[in-house]
Amino acid sequence: MFEKLEDVQIRLEEILNQLSEPDTANDPERFQRLMREQAELQPVADAYAEYRKNEDTITENLELLDSETDPELRELLKEELQDAKKQRPEYEKKLRLLLLPKDPNDEKNVIIEIRSGAGGEEAALFAAEIYRMYAKYADSRHWRIDVVNVEETGLGGFKECTFKVIGQGAYSRLKYESGVHRVQRVPATESGGRIHTSTCTVAVMPEVTDDITIDIPDKDVRIDVMRASGNGGQCVNTTDSAVRLTHLPTGIVIYSQTEKSQLQNKAKAWALLKSKLYFLEQQKRHDEEAELRRSQIGTGDRSEKIRTYNFPQGRVTDHRIHLTLHQIDDIMNGNLDGLIDQLIAADQAAKLAKIQA
Repeated sequence: MFEKLEDVQIRLEEILNQLSEPDTANDPERFQRLMREQAELQPVADAYAEYRKNEDTITENLELLDSETDPELRELLKEELQDAKKQRPEYEKKLRLLLLPKDPNDEKNVIIEIRSGAGGEEAALFAAEIYRMYAKYADSRHWRIDVVNVEETGLGGFKECTFKVIGQGAYSRLKYESGVHRVQRVPATESGGRIHTSTCTVAVMPEVTDDITIDIPDKDVRIDVMRASGNGGQCVNTTDSAVRLTHLPTGIVIYSQTEKSQLQNKAKAWALLKSKLYFLEQQKRHDEEAELRRSQIGTGDRSEKIRTYNFPQGRVTDHRIHLTLHQIDDIMNGNLDGLIDQLIAADQAAKLAKIQA
């Protein structure tokens, strides 16, 4: 069933030979490309080697059983054969997972938008907490956060926040965060002790890199410059440093004000616009524009949710995979790996089931 996997080992040997060549050492771009390919192929080659070793054990033991007459040796061979047969499904599953089609965006940086939804000021405070949750998670994985725009409320909440997460594999783990996040708790402003339900929406997009060409005609974009608002330092609020881009065909509006330089804000805004248009184009190619709006952005309505954070019960429930963890403090402090690992496993299982159907 895995006849072509021998080619993986052949290609790995070619890569190792090329990496040892002087010409490769003098060509950083080629060197990095070969290293990335090696990193992708090595796990497949290792898993296939384990699978082949297990298959060889089964074959050899079957052959020895045909010729062996000693009762004790036959019993040992049967036990070893049984163990190898039990391990076979795990080796096969591991290989199938490694051979699943890779998302070409998985290694990219991501751009995340968080918007407060239903619930007024409490929803804005929750949106700010969700941002801090992702910031702490990024820090735990040694990724960097670059804020593009924040629209704050008077009490420290976020009406809207757009930021970039810079780090290898950021999209592969954060892409499952898109959707409506719901919080259930007693707000600090609630004198009667009643539990309120509020929401915020999260959208996760891969950053457009130089290997992707997005053509945006100048006539399709209106550029406005203005003074930044909110807390930003002396120069930010006294010069026309903020930039707003309006993409006329789609109505997308991008606002960037976090840098003191108008040029820096403009560069950030253009990068975000390209990522948004690229993301939309991807969805169009798969005829999923309507689903994109529902699953990635949502309306912020309380009934649209991927996850619920219930503070009185100390639990977080992801409704897509029916998973409940009673670890709300850990999760809000950025310990998301346990949750994300489960989402990845469910996604892989669904893909495997689709292939085998």
